[in-house]
Amino acid sequence: MVKKFEFINREISWLSFNDRVLQEAADERNPLVERMKFLGIFSNNRDEFFRVRVATVKRIVTLGIRGLDPQYEDPIKLLNQIQKITLKQQERFHKIYSELLGKLEEKNIFLINESEVEPEHVDFINSYFETKVYPALVPIMLDNVKEFPYLKDKEIYFAVELINNSKKRNKYAIIEIPTGTVGRFLVLPPIGDKKYIMIIDDVIRFCLKEVFKIFDCDDIKAYTIKVTRDAELDLDNDVSKSFLEQMKKSLKKRKLGEPVRFVYDSELPEEFLKYFMDKLGMDEDDNLIPGKRYHNFKDFIKFPNVGGKELQYQKIVQLPVKQLEDEKSVFTAIKKKDVLIHYPYQTFNYFIDLLREAAIDPKVKSIKITIYRLASESKVVNALINAAKNGKKVTVVIELQARFDEENNIYWSNQLQEEGVTVLHGLAGLKIHSKICIISRKENNKLVNYCSIGTGNYNESTANLYSDFSLFTANTKITIEVSKVFKIIEGKITPYYFKHLVLSPNNLRNKLVRLINTEKRNALAGKPAYIYLKLNSLVDNDLITKLYQASKASVKIKLNIRGISSIIAGVEGLSENIEAISILDKFLEHSRIYVFCNNDNPKYYISSADWMVRNLDRRIEVTCPIYDKDIQQEIQDFLDIQFKDNVKARSLDKRLSNKYRDLPNDKPIRAQFALYDYYKSKLN
Repeated sequence: MVKKFEFINREISWLSFNDRVLQEAADERNPLVERMKFLGIFSNNRDEFFRVRVATVKRIVTLGIRGLDPQYEDPIKLLNQIQKITLKQQERFHKIYSELLGKLEEKNIFLINESEVEPEHVDFINSYFETKVYPALVPIMLDNVKEFPYLKDKEIYFAVELINNSKKRNKYAIIEIPTGTVGRFLVLPPIGDKKYIMIIDDVIRFCLKEVFKIFDCDDIKAYTIKVTRDAELDLDNDVSKSFLEQMKKSLKKRKLGEPVRFVYDSELPEEFLKYFMDKLGMDEDDNLIPGKRYHNFKDFIKFPNVGGKELQYQKIVQLPVKQLEDEKSVFTAIKKKDVLIHYPYQTFNYFIDLLREAAIDPKVKSIKITIYRLASESKVVNALINAAKNGKKVTVVIELQARFDEENNIYWSNQLQEEGVTVLHGLAGLKIHSKICIISRKENNKLVNYCSIGTGNYNESTANLYSDFSLFTANTKITIEVSKVFKIIEGKITPYYFKHLVLSPNNLRNKLVRLINTEKRNALAGKPAYIYLKLNSLVDNDLITKLYQASKASVKIKLNIRGISSIIAGVEGLSENIEAISILDKFLEHSRIYVFCNNDNPKYYISSADWMVRNLDRRIEVTCPIYDKDIQQEIQDFLDIQFKDNVKARSLDKRLSNKYRDLPNDKPIRAQFALYDYYKSKLN
């Protein structure tokens, strides 16, 4: 039995993952504006971490739950550890930020504050403030209100102090900074070769006296503060309410969630800080994060590039898939041979093309699809609505509990229903996280099914940033079982035995255990044995235990885990046959791939499921075998290229050091760049 200390706590591992994001901001090999954006990604990640993960640990503390999970045996100690790591990362964050400002200045780009405004910019700033910013400001005088104003999650505020030297008591106010209305950055007119950017906070600071001109004060100070709230949804069991109604009610509750973190300008006067802590019901044991004058660095994801193209990643020219280009009809191409598309190296438009063709093809009778996250301006939805208008029977299973996309998915549910699309919201107690689509077409008086099965969402926006696989197939072994998945979701059949697809929560866990055990037996018998896994997260203790057992039996295990990982690799007597890496780079690594040696007759799978309890036991996930030999080779080539990365791959070790791998290669191999060249070469 593997002991508890042989797992890395998932929260601590997550902080280590976000530290890798911070490494990207520090990496001089990345373009300068992209490094600023990585600061934004780091900040956005950390916000979600506190809203969800830290909030969960705090609930465990409040409820006094101990011993249910060894990772939470001492949740108070864990919270203290999180706070310590967070403060250390915060310090490093600001050091990197300061360095990047210096690098920008070397490029004649200046991020200026209210005290650094050039005379040439005064009129421009005042005019912008008067016309755009001032109308969006709602100052609240704290002396005048009976109840402390509600501070929204994800927003930033000014805690304003109006100082009057002749009076003993100063006035205090709160102002929400309206970044949703005016954005976070103001690009100022250049002066000669110099370019200037101003954060909207400082635009407001520059004009604060105008905001409070009715008050007699000698000075005005503004300190940025921010509250992070518990974002977990509480869904009641009132059967008289529709699930849609419950979701809307829970989303309103989320906005009133308990504070789990208070971030403030470290210059905030002690008296003012205590005032906010008292009003928010927080104390010194809570996550109080002293910072600099700016918060919500997530906005830096949209940091403006006022310099040259060299300051950003250049957009790749997405490559064609020869098999699809050679045929007029996508259906004809798929029927001839399975097709694997790898986003973003190859374009997501092929899936849009498939839906558009299905919408107008008189032979197509129906389309069914599962949706988890959609683009804000969704071409997928447009194509599905077009199909419904063309008389096709369209069924969309849309997951209302896709975290932080709930409101967007409620909106699209309503839009689809208004256009005559059948919209389902899945099964009680199970999120539907699978990425599957089936199109039924009548050919020679019988229905022929065409399927798309993927590792990522049907979202054309993220498909330009996330690395994902999508299989197009007409193989009846697969298509018949995809049809069964939809029938289960529709409640038309009970859980079904699948011979080819592997379905969560039905049998994925058991299937993985059997596959690992087979490798273990083969290794003990002296046969070839290996396991290659590419995942976003690996935190299921039972499956990690099985991997440890396989390692002890000499199974060679290679892991490529982008995010959190509770496994400890490379420990003698436990996991010396396990190598674990993580790649962070230009694109977000999102695909899930499982490969098992099977005595040199390898089994290849692509999946929507990470190895987490929620994916294995509480979601409908689809894991699909790859039978086409050419595609198997393509996936193997992909894995080999990634494991050769010696530029952006970090080793995952017990110390969570995130050291870049030092491989004895003749030349640098940056996997994502090498993969683009690989797909380009396949066109020749």
